[in-house]
Amino acid sequence: MLSATTRFSPATSAKAATTATAYCAQSMKLSTSAAAAATATVKVPPMPKIKDGFKPAPYTGLTFEQASDLRKRHVGPATVTYYKKPLMIQQGHMQWLFDDKNNRYLDMFAGIVTVSVGHCHPHVLKAAEDQLKKLWHTTNIYLHPTIHEYAAKLTSKMPGNLKVAYFVNSGSEANDLAMLMSRLYTGNFDILSLRNGYHGMSPYTMGLTSLSNWKYNLANGFGVHPIVNPDPYRGPWGGPNCRDSPCTVGKRAGENTCTCGGKDCKAALQYADQIKDHIIHATHGKVAGFFAESIQGVGGTVQFPNGYLKKAYEIVRERGGVCIADEVQTGFGRLGSHFWGFETHGVIPDIVTMAKGIGNGWPLAAVVTTPEIAKTLAQKLTFNTYGGNPVACAVGKATLEVMEQENTQENSKVVGTHLLQLLDGIRQRHPQIVGDVRGKGLMIGVEFVHEQDPNRPASQVCADVFEMARDRGVLLGKGGLYGNVLRIKPPMIVTREDVEFAAAVIEEAIQKLGY
Repeated sequence: MLSATTRFSPATSAKAATTATAYCAQSMKLSTSAAAAATATVKVPPMPKIKDGFKPAPYTGLTFEQASDLRKRHVGPATVTYYKKPLMIQQGHMQWLFDDKNNRYLDMFAGIVTVSVGHCHPHVLKAAEDQLKKLWHTTNIYLHPTIHEYAAKLTSKMPGNLKVAYFVNSGSEANDLAMLMSRLYTGNFDILSLRNGYHGMSPYTMGLTSLSNWKYNLANGFGVHPIVNPDPYRGPWGGPNCRDSPCTVGKRAGENTCTCGGKDCKAALQYADQIKDHIIHATHGKVAGFFAESIQGVGGTVQFPNGYLKKAYEIVRERGGVCIADEVQTGFGRLGSHFWGFETHGVIPDIVTMAKGIGNGWPLAAVVTTPEIAKTLAQKLTFNTYGGNPVACAVGKATLEVMEQENTQENSKVVGTHLLQLLDGIRQRHPQIVGDVRGKGLMIGVEFVHEQDPNRPASQVCADVFEMARDRGVLLGKGGLYGNVLRIKPPMIVTREDVEFAAAVIEEAIQKLGY
């Protein structure tokens, strides 16, 4: 089995570079005109106006100093904050956030990929208010309308026989429950996950998460096997066209190892062989399940080679396992072309976990599976006090209604592709520091490396761009094992004007840093 750090030497073949798909007409090689553009000063447009004229209410709460002092004394120290000087947010409206001084920020991270249709969206807000006036809480030992209405609407969005929903409160709980289901249903114990993947921080799911900076020095992951990550940029196999993105794979990838042109991807088969090899050598020959995000989120927006998940699912099912799609960050139309991320891979999983964007910021999560797998939990009592809470279900249903009414999936496709193209232009103009731009729809990553070498992550540059963007009024995310990837996942209502402003701010920061 290959180590996750196995690398091939970078290819410099001009022939390989010209095999870019129709998504990216420009050559990956820095042209003379691009080099000239890199030295020109970026003109950042004015921050876009709020379309409906919204104005935040004056802030009259705790001062920044008071909040900081209370946090130090009463909030757990593991609760980290973004930025050198933390931001105190007091109000939100659609894609905008306001701090305690009423400074306005364009939210390009959506509360960690959670606010799907905008902060305090009026339709979602009304649904919550109406439900609060009728019934705040009752557990599922009683019937109440909202859980049934929502379950029917949510499962109507699922393909195949994915027709039964269990409601919980977070992504960690959802993945925890999916682990239990897979083991009970198959009668097997070993579970496969991918290195660089993130599936939660509960004691149970910490084993599924394969990022060392999220793991404590205690026993975890009993029976979980992390498999070589199918990353066409950082991994041992890949080519320029191996992934489903408007942007070709960064130049450091092993371009000579795969010249698939996007079909019958050799890299996908090579990575899938690692699953088969691991099952043969590290298990008793059978597995309970295989977890994978459709695009890795916390790990830095990593996309798999075309066809990888389809082959992986085949191997896992042949070995008695079920396939679990973690849609916590990639679901609900964020990828643009499809409602669920797994659909972009041409597969139908046996279990789907979802959270974050499911409730537009409300604590809500779900596991959706087949009736046959769902029955396994009826062997014993299964209960979640707040799972399916009336207000949570009302909010979840209203969020789905906004997605339909405002066609946020199409907006993710159109605006997201435009933003990816803008960012790819930045990569071409600044190849000495921007190694890769990747993603689909409004799930985007920008990886910073020195001189196109993924083994030299430019973590400090990423941190500096992150801070400078905040100073300009743009809030971004940051991730990857080395903290060298900008995570760009805004509410799915952002406009072309918004993303053009954000892209200009990012490039201005890169230029100010001397690149």
